[in-house]
Amino acid sequence: MADTLFLPASAPGSPPGPPPAAPGAAERTLAVCRAATRLCARLGWAPVTEMPLPNGRRADILALLPDGGFRVIEVKSCARDFLADGKWPDYRAFCDGLFFAVDLDFPQALIPEDVGLMVAEGPDATLLRDAPEHRLAPARRKALLHRYAVVAAGRLVAAQDPAGWAEMRAALRVE
Repeated sequence: MADTLFLPASAPGSPPGPPPAAPGAAERTLAVCRAATRLCARLGWAPVTEMPLPNGRRADILALLPDGGFRVIEVKSCARDFLADGKWPDYRAFCDGLFFAVDLDFPQALIPEDVGLMVAEGPDATLLRDAPEHRLAPARRKALLHRYAVVAAGRLVAAQDPAGWAEMRAALRVE
């Protein structure tokens, strides 16, 4: 019996472990976000997560499309998350189309008809409804494209040289 305590849980003859815990809101949000970014990549979109917007909000995903358009994708883990968050209409001013990304357990009837809908199942997502388009003004598009490029490039540099990026950010704050 003592030998079975050191066997991996999947080994034959090992005692059954506790059932897997249901994912919490943070884990569900992360899973839906990953699935939505994968869908963006399959569509030829370039997603940036946790994108700060000029109005002080932060979009869960801002995706740049091949035609230069922008889509904001708001990730929701559950109905309570959706109902408690009234900030999402503020994202419309910074995109050409607004989407929600949810998982299969989300009650889709809560999602308004005037936004797009992505549904995640495991590591993948499906585009169930495209977002109605409302084109950004050229000046706002240019400013948003610049912000997008600066944030994306900064994250790339930070991934390649975390210490150097931290030093540069610290120096920029001092000046």
